[in-house]
Amino acid sequence: MDRYFIINKPHNMVSQFVSSHPVRLLGELDFDFPEGTHAIGRLDNDSEGLLILTTNKKVTRLLFQGKAPHERTYLVRVKGIMSEATLQRLKDGVAICVAEGQEYITTPCRVNIVDRPPGLFDHPRELPNNAPHTWLTITLTEGKFHQVRKMVGAVHHRCQRLIRVSIEDLLLGDLQPGEVKEFAEEEFFSLLKIDDYKD
Repeated sequence: MDRYFIINKPHNMVSQFVSSHPVRLLGELDFDFPEGTHAIGRLDNDSEGLLILTTNKKVTRLLFQGKAPHERTYLVRVKGIMSEATLQRLKDGVAICVAEGQEYITTPCRVNIVDRPPGLFDHPRELPNNAPHTWLTITLTEGKFHQVRKMVGAVHHRCQRLIRVSIEDLLLGDLQPGEVKEFAEEEFFSLLKIDDYKD
């Protein structure tokens, strides 16, 4: 029987169990994952938040290659104060580099300026609140390589912190960095809005 987990991936940890490089790995978390567990929709080393782990090899196809796109929401801190005009540019779509000499116009998405959530777990390198910055939520249905970082960079704001907080109705909630939560199969796919997982 397959098993389904989410974790709050900490900063400075890669989304894999094995690497030839000297990096922090998922196996260092205080949890006994079953053999065959792997990450879905990886987060890079500096990014944090919701990461799916499962033993079911079909989840990547069902989530990212199905007919209906699935929403992912990120909480993002950027350097500087973002204007409404710049916010609108992000909503409408901006040009980002996806390969050497290749530009891609991002699909229109939802972007909002928000307050830093109360109780948000600390980050070792987060600058003090008096340094000019803006917190955003960005909801996408696509995921090009480093897309969120490239999007805010394209409008001249450096990404200082990036946290994935949801994939559809699967929420990070109050899970702390390094914590693991397991889901039953039916609930897992229901929250992801995938109804053909038994096909």
